[in-house]
Amino acid sequence: MKYMLLLWGDEKPWAEAGPEERERLFAEHGRFSELLASRDAARGGEELALSSSATTVRNRDGETLLTDGPFAETVEQLGGFYLVEAKDLDEALEFARACPSDIVEVRPVVEYQG
Repeated sequence: MKYMLLLWGDEKPWAEAGPEERERLFAEHGRFSELLASRDAARGGEELALSSSATTVRNRDGETLLTDGPFAETVEQLGGFYLVEAKDLDEALEFARACPSDIVEVRPVVEYQG
């Protein structure tokens, strides 16, 4: 079964991080990616640009409203994701615990047949 590991966190430390800190964080995620690959669980993943670059589209009653910025105004923003294959929720949670991000939301992917 596929699970999405959604990585949430405060963007400010990342935006203000120097080259050494960014290199350290990239290395941590590199090791995590290697773990997923060694378990044949990696199905995809990407870092997202800062939430300030987002545009939110709201469709209501035939009207479309565009606003700059993320959907929600919160300290924690969605910063990236990993798509993993896991035998069950327990294995997906094992991967989430091993992820170097502070907050990891684990959500099953709905897979349609046909």
